[in-house]
Amino acid sequence: MHMPVNSFKQGLAATQQIGLWVGLAEPYCAELAANAGFDWLLLDAEHAPNDLRSLLGQMQAVAPYPSHPIVRPPVGDTVLIKQLLDIGAQTLLVPMVECAEQAEELVRAMHYPPRGIRGVGAALARASRWNNIPTYLAEADEQMCLLVQVESLKGLENLDAIASVAGVDGVFIGPADLSAAMGHRGNPGHPEVQAAIEDAIARIRAASKAAGILSADEKLARRYLELGCAFVAVGVDTSLLMRSLKSLAASFKGAAPVAAGGSVY
Repeated sequence: MHMPVNSFKQGLAATQQIGLWVGLAEPYCAELAANAGFDWLLLDAEHAPNDLRSLLGQMQAVAPYPSHPIVRPPVGDTVLIKQLLDIGAQTLLVPMVECAEQAEELVRAMHYPPRGIRGVGAALARASRWNNIPTYLAEADEQMCLLVQVESLKGLENLDAIASVAGVDGVFIGPADLSAAMGHRGNPGHPEVQAAIEDAIARIRAASKAAGILSADEKLARRYLELGCAFVAVGVDTSLLMRSLKSLAASFKGAAPVAAGGSVY
């Protein structure tokens, strides 16, 4: 049995990858999303009701499909990262990264010694197929992909230093929290916020790292792609479902059509 290749990490340098935020926290829904044709799916454990077992079930559900599962933990905790990697996650998006030192610790958590501090327990791990991948310990580090999320004023201030950390594969700008931090909560499209985002994308790319972002606003999402973002999430499963449900109900009850909206989610 061979080491699974991280298709998302390989693709970062070659093409722009389109993703979907997955917050329904259920394997059947995740598999439904995997059938839609997105390059990657963000399994959210920060704001959605996910834990290790629910994430495991979703990764198993999407495994037969080309869509690459990215896991966002609630916090960049070393022990939690170890557990997520052992159940098979190869790409993590860690929220609220605010300095280079924090990014460096996350890099260490993603890799085995001597480069890092990831605990070695491959015999118990789905990631190694329970030691049926004989080369896992030697090859795993190269398939790990670390994305750090910058979404605060402090993080923005330290963006150049964060992006320069070796082992950070990409920097994701969090528009919802960033807009709130800038005094424009709920309005990521505000000119001041957009100016900050566009400047951040340019700085990330200048550091030769992949830039990423989420926007359910099609115009903004296409703008970020034009600016060179390597990975862009263009929708959220909960929002898509809610909008469709409300539209269907409205169409039969004579209510006004549901507006598409232009928020992050």
